Amino acid sequence: MSNEAPAAPEATGIHPARLKRSTIARYAAGSLGTGGFATLPGLVLTYYLTDSLGVAALAAGAVITVAKVWDVVIDPVIGALTDRDLARHGSRRRLMLIGALALPVLFALTFAVPPSLGPVVAGIWVLLAFTLTATAFSLFQVPYIALPAELTPSYDERTRLLTWRVVVLTFAILLFGAGGPALRRVSDDPFVQYLVMGVVCGAVIGIGMLVATAVARRTAPGRTHPDAATDAPAVSGEGAGSVPSPASSASGGTAASASTAGFREHYASGIRALRRSRPFRMLLSTFVLQALATGLMLAGAQYVATWVLHSQAAVELLFIALIAPALLAAPAWGVVARRLGKERTFAIASVVFAVAALSILGMLWAPGDWIYVPVAIAGIAYAGMQSLPMAMLPDVISHDERTEPDVAGGTGRAGSFSGVWTAGETVGFALGATTLTLILAATGYVSSVGGQIVGGQLVEQPDAAITGIVVSFSLVPAVLIGLSLLTLARYPLRRADIESR
Repeated sequence: MSNEAPAAPEATGIHPARLKRSTIARYAAGSLGTGGFATLPGLVLTYYLTDSLGVAALAAGAVITVAKVWDVVIDPVIGALTDRDLARHGSRRRLMLIGALALPVLFALTFAVPPSLGPVVAGIWVLLAFTLTATAFSLFQVPYIALPAELTPSYDERTRLLTWRVVVLTFAILLFGAGGPALRRVSDDPFVQYLVMGVVCGAVIGIGMLVATAVARRTAPGRTHPDAATDAPAVSGEGAGSVPSPASSASGGTAASASTAGFREHYASGIRALRRSRPFRMLLSTFVLQALATGLMLAGAQYVATWVLHSQAAVELLFIALIAPALLAAPAWGVVARRLGKERTFAIASVVFAVAALSILGMLWAPGDWIYVPVAIAGIAYAGMQSLPMAMLPDVISHDERTEPDVAGGTGRAGSFSGVWTAGETVGFALGATTLTLILAATGYVSSVGGQIVGGQLVEQPDAAITGIVVSFSLVPAVLIGLSLLTLARYPLRRADIESR
């Protein structure tokens, strides 16, 4: 096989097909599920453990961390398995369906803990149920992230596809971030509150995922994805953006190797992708640091609402302030990216977010409703911080396929990248919640069962704990975003690297 990388479609004068609106809509619907799962547990699970089940802050952090560490272990394996499905069956749909069908039941079980069990048993229940829920989510999420690199080879079409995905994602964050906590008001009984929230939200998450599985249909040999529009010439052939057929993938050795690969080989394929691709390492490092920052703020929002703003409803207002501007901002970031490049636009969004987060530190001296202004500015930036790296990931994958054509897996290696990506995202959000619980424990936060400590007295938090809540919601995330800019500055790919040889 020649070591010369094939030319990109744009370089040959052949323009890739423009994606159908129906394809974009179905793919974006998946973010109703991914956004819901990323938002609601991150927002309420730590608080549910500490303030409804009486689990100590450090133990609550351990429960969430163990479940997420399990995700880190299995995500690269799922990535390799979904590559094997693509090689054997021409579709990544099987694992997506399993995850979409299992998640609603497991999600409801996570929030169905009878408080009479006591903190220890309750913590174990949540650990087991949430670990299984996270596994179901990974079965969907890993192949879902791999699809854009196969749906279109176009630099700008990927931006368009991922921009609308983020529009739905931001809507999902608003829906679940505000609607999830609001569902708890159906009853005065904490057990019923969280059970209703778990059942309803789990069902909506599952529906969004099921709609998205339709995009991962079987692809005929030698053709582009069947959902590609026909008003532009179709592009076929390896390196030109087509989805490989089972036969073509097998010719590159994928099917044969996947059929005999064990657990270790599945995991190793993701690690090789990370080692091989410097653009992937830089982009993933940036995204993980930012996931840590946003995960920390997400987990802290309920605590800010309760102990700083002294309003349970404030958590819903915080999400409205965050997401309403983001719904309008996501397409605007796509327009800016087409002019300035994705990496430069990503850096701008990150700086705006960091400045907005840092300004929230003023809540230490003057708590009040002014917090919604910097949160809204952060929401505008957050839309870019989500859409742009996800639009850059398919570029990284296609660049690897062109520059490393002899690597086993050929053009069916996207699952290896998406598996490691999902694992990194999981680590970031998990460490966000863990970091919050460490700060709470260090500052003397008092856990409770249903708002009361042992003996039936209402909880009062020490001043140090209030300070820890504000710092974890502002200063620490701003510092993490600053660190992410250092790795982003080392990201090497530009438009010319994607659209030309």
